[in-house]
Amino acid sequence: MWFQRQIELAPRPRGFHLVTNEVVGAIPEIADLRVGLAHLHILHTSASLTLNENASPDVRRDFESWFNHAVPADAPFWTHTLEGPDDMPAHIKASLLGPSLTLPVGDGRLRLGTWQGVYLCEHRDSGGARSLVVTLTGE
Repeated sequence: MWFQRQIELAPRPRGFHLVTNEVVGAIPEIADLRVGLAHLHILHTSASLTLNENASPDVRRDFESWFNHAVPADAPFWTHTLEGPDDMPAHIKASLLGPSLTLPVGDGRLRLGTWQGVYLCEHRDSGGARSLVVTLTGE
């Protein structure tokens, strides 16, 4: 089986947001897979996806703090500034984390670890709704 759908995630402020349930809820077809893969790809250059801790909100706040320290918005060396002071840092952060995740599917669900969740990493102050292409393959 091959299946693909574009889904839209609700707008969120800058930060790291758990979206596992929102993504899975948008692809009920996952229930038909006994074994397979789910590929998630974000269609933006200023947001990214990652897989990490799904329980403590401190982890998500610490991710945001570290990335803001490592890639500051007010760096004097940015030259791409026409779209605002948060845009170029957002591109760098998105490149560091990446646009895609490939996750195992088993028995009709994502086969994630107990403490794992899919994050939408919103790197803009007001990025708006974000689109993902979800591709499922398996049997």
